[in-house]
Amino acid sequence: MKLLKKWKFIIDTGNIPSGENIDFVSKWLIATRACVFSMTLTSILIGALIAATNNHFNLFYLFLICIALILAHASNNLINDFFDYKSGLDTKDYPRVQYSPHPLVSGLISEKELLSAFLIFGFIELMIAIYLTLKIGIYVIVLAVIGFLLSVFYVAPPLKLKYKGLGEFAIFLIWGPLITAGTYYVMSKSINLNIILASIPYGLVVMNVLLGKHLDKYKNDEEKGVKTLPVLLGFENAIKFTKINAAMFYIITIILVFFKIITPFTLLCFFSIKRFKTFLNILDTQKPEKKPDSFPDIWPLWYVVWAFWFNKLAGGLFITGLLIGIFIKI
Repeated sequence: MKLLKKWKFIIDTGNIPSGENIDFVSKWLIATRACVFSMTLTSILIGALIAATNNHFNLFYLFLICIALILAHASNNLINDFFDYKSGLDTKDYPRVQYSPHPLVSGLISEKELLSAFLIFGFIELMIAIYLTLKIGIYVIVLAVIGFLLSVFYVAPPLKLKYKGLGEFAIFLIWGPLITAGTYYVMSKSINLNIILASIPYGLVVMNVLLGKHLDKYKNDEEKGVKTLPVLLGFENAIKFTKINAAMFYIITIILVFFKIITPFTLLCFFSIKRFKTFLNILDTQKPEKKPDSFPDIWPLWYVVWAFWFNKLAGGLFITGLLIGIFIKI
């Protein structure tokens, strides 16, 4: 129980509890940033549940998708840390190193271990992609390759999407259409415009998490020449953009329900409106100079914590609405 409690703390905060030793599982939960894997699971479930609404569901395929995409998310986080470290961005005075142990800067793992894990995870992902391609169709491997390239070149040269204000849109594409529509394709052996449209609301709130993170790192990124979207827009405009982006989650959900693309029960997501308003209030106020007493051990992150807090409830209610729609249909 003590180990489970420690692992839960790591998944909640991305940090090891004070005074605790780092065991093998803890080390890799921290190194891969398992605290954000819930976003991948949510995107997968949206695609799977919409497929189930249309009488297409395969539990074994869903299991394989979850393994492949959680490992892909872990690979993405590892390789991003690797390239940011090698480029000199992730130093001891940079927020990435301060809010959670950086796998390389903190000495948590070696470069060899990181790259070995990346290759092992990638091999497993590839085997699953090939298997599903043989069973389902060529689009499985096509979507997998697109997702892989977007995640690697998010920070890797020559594209370095994050450094050109394109990283946020890449994340939207991965956690929106690619994962959700890709899951739907595996379940139904088909893909259509409706599932791509249905993937947009949650893709936006995942993008919102990254916007919050880049707002937190705004000054550091500006000084180091990392041209994230907030840096390109300017801080005040980036705040406005983040507010609009968050609001579009609700607006697009209403539109999708009106045109009968998704079940009306997804309007349950409006029970997250209180968190939405709190998030907007946070964006309207200045970030504290030091960590508030009751704040999680993830300082100096601030905006991203509230964005993720909103994301979890909004995504969870969206999934709940899809589930209710399935039960009602049955």
